[in-house]
Amino acid sequence: MAKKDKKIFVLDTSVILYAHDSILNFAEHDVGIPITVLEELDTFKKGNDSKNFEAREFTRLLDKLAEGKSLQDWNPLNGKTKGKFKVLMETQSEIDAHQVFGERKNDHSILNAALALKQDEPKRHVILVSKDINLRLKAKSLDLPAEDYETGKIKNVSTLHTGKYELEDVDSEHIDTIFKNGRISRAKILGRKKGIANSYYILKSDKNSVLSYLNEQEKSIEKVDKTSVFGIKPRNAEQTFAMHAMLNPDIKLITINGVAGTGKTLLALASALEQRRDFKQIYLARPIVPLSNKDIGYLPGDIKSKLNPYMEPLWDNLKFIQNQFKETDKEYKNITDMVNKEKLMITPLAYIRGRSLSNIFFIVDEAQNLTPHEIKTIITRAGENTKIVFTGDVYQIDTPYLDSQSNGLSYLIDRIQGHPMYAHITLEKGERSELANLANELL
Repeated sequence: MAKKDKKIFVLDTSVILYAHDSILNFAEHDVGIPITVLEELDTFKKGNDSKNFEAREFTRLLDKLAEGKSLQDWNPLNGKTKGKFKVLMETQSEIDAHQVFGERKNDHSILNAALALKQDEPKRHVILVSKDINLRLKAKSLDLPAEDYETGKIKNVSTLHTGKYELEDVDSEHIDTIFKNGRISRAKILGRKKGIANSYYILKSDKNSVLSYLNEQEKSIEKVDKTSVFGIKPRNAEQTFAMHAMLNPDIKLITINGVAGTGKTLLALASALEQRRDFKQIYLARPIVPLSNKDIGYLPGDIKSKLNPYMEPLWDNLKFIQNQFKETDKEYKNITDMVNKEKLMITPLAYIRGRSLSNIFFIVDEAQNLTPHEIKTIITRAGENTKIVFTGDVYQIDTPYLDSQSNGLSYLIDRIQGHPMYAHITLEKGERSELANLANELL
């Protein structure tokens, strides 16, 4: 490819905090890193969150790539098919973003670095890459092309695997066989279609219907029964399927997607309590997404009082399950004992990172607010006899640099479907209350 056809991508800080190796993912094109990005990364180098990890890893990567070279020159990236990279200084250009937007800030310095590069390289196509939609809009308003970081992005969220299929006009004798024997040969139902392992099916004939799932290892379609776990009963087919997956000892990784009120966290917690004797501990965790993009340090009080507002929804689910029983019932007392003895822990996800996850039932709530790398980090820490459940709503993103296509939950559902240790189900019907359903449907 001719040099004039090679693009120059300018990365902002949000891209590097999303994926530290992003600099290597632009094929044969060149990559520019504004000096302001390095300054911002310096403020993220301390801490235990994934963004701190990404900042440190990028700094090490850049140091390795630039060994013995000047960062103000174009230096080759790893691999013969890769382009070159350099650090961009905030030199003067015809357009000054600080002046245009009436404020001196790091985002405007990044814009100025990209604008100066565009001016210095008139024959090259210079593109700003940012996870920050506002920065992309500012860039475009200055006639600077801007794009989101696309690597790892799901092309079409609406076609994500739902985990459930409805088959009409199934031979009633096949359904009778499932009721009688608990299973039937996969070929009798699916024919030559392979199907996705651990997918769930609602099989219907003109006479009857049955809930079932595909056991790929046994090459069979097996009956799924509605079961009550720790006082919680599934209220629809999807909830029945979700509970079945979480109670299946052969399935080690589960994702549950659904809007608020569909029962994701409640079902996961009840299923974990039902299997409490099979695991050393139950962890229920969620990422901390600061309100108004402010760190929790802005909140008053000690660390416990700072975190209580974020953890309260999880405690609400636990109290709901506990209130299915009388205070004198052993189940009620068991939950209290589990909390007191830390067999059941509700905690921010940051407090879990770095721990060994062996013999644990691990529930990660609000997983749509995690990056793909954070999801991977959690799963790779799983030891023997660990089951991990990710719950969330891929359309309800609370962090500014993620969306329905780039969040970790969507990424996981898209990438791992069909594995024999994995199951997914999308919960569609809200079961919280008629009033909650009204809000979801009409507002």
